[in-house]
Amino acid sequence: MLRRDMLATLMAAAGLGAVGCAKESDQSGSRNSERFHWKMYTTWPRNFPGLGSGAARLAETISTMSGGRLTVEVFGAGERVPAMEVFDAVSRGSAEMGHGAAYYWKGKSPAMPFFTALPFGMNANETNAWLHWGGGMELWRELYADFNLVPFDAGNTGAQMGGWFRKRIDSVADLDGLRMRIPGLGGDVMARLGVATVNIPGGELYQALSSGAIDAAEWVGPYNDLAFGFHKIAPYYYYPGWQEPGATLEAIVNKEAWEALPEDLQKIVETACLAASHTMLAEINARNAEALRELQEEHGVEVLPFPEDVLSELRAAADAVITELADRDEFAARVWESYRPFRDTMAANTRIGDAAQLGARGILPASGT
Repeated sequence: MLRRDMLATLMAAAGLGAVGCAKESDQSGSRNSERFHWKMYTTWPRNFPGLGSGAARLAETISTMSGGRLTVEVFGAGERVPAMEVFDAVSRGSAEMGHGAAYYWKGKSPAMPFFTALPFGMNANETNAWLHWGGGMELWRELYADFNLVPFDAGNTGAQMGGWFRKRIDSVADLDGLRMRIPGLGGDVMARLGVATVNIPGGELYQALSSGAIDAAEWVGPYNDLAFGFHKIAPYYYYPGWQEPGATLEAIVNKEAWEALPEDLQKIVETACLAASHTMLAEINARNAEALRELQEEHGVEVLPFPEDVLSELRAAADAVITELADRDEFAARVWESYRPFRDTMAANTRIGDAAQLGARGILPASGT
């Protein structure tokens, strides 16, 4: 049984499963002969580097792997619905599929941000381990079922940057009164330090920062930030991205649309989402390195670490925000009880694995601490 399931998965991944099913359906008249056309609404501008292009790549992969039996048409933010209405549009069936980030929807449930990133939480590798081998995906599916949705991890930005600032941040006092675009729990943490936070769609960020409507903005990392031109209006670029150490992006599928698919097309969608997650992370890591060099060497951007006292205050505020969140919401408490011990267990492995290897290369202290 196991061997047959593995073979079926490999055939689907190679695009062979769809051909075999088509031949069978010609003889049996099964539902595998049906063709489906889906719309995908995204929270990103069309083909925006890394994020928008990742969504487009996902749609193309599904269409190709299915042999054209399931085609997916992509619409960027604002083309059919505003970026922050994607969740509702897919939930009600206006589109069959969406692409975005779970923390955009924290107004729907306080537990949503856990499935994108937690401040000072797990990195991309650790989060993927939790989702697929630590019970995270089961909790995610349970949460989204109440909204008529089926979620998949379908991208990751890796470790993000701390944001663009129009003035230097030399102490915690410099944050007080600042107006900053920062979504998710990171925004709640910054608010504890006196920052007025807003969640503005990516396509509107440049204008908001340029006009002075906001003083700082956290978006993604060098690759995506360079594309938006933030370096032209905010000279200070801070790291680390404590708020998003490894941000998972999501594909959401309307539950009725999902259940209407035959099993082999469901497997293709699932496999394509996994491939999209892997490919996006690889692309963004590669492009970030190139873009960081360009920002520093060609545009003279000051890339600065947050002062240690600022990080210390942010860490304390993050602990308080997450604890309070779990205390007031039953489902968030369940997710935290899954996430927290997994993060703590992974920490030792990451320290003697990835961190120690970076130490051996001379990037971090050799102890890996």
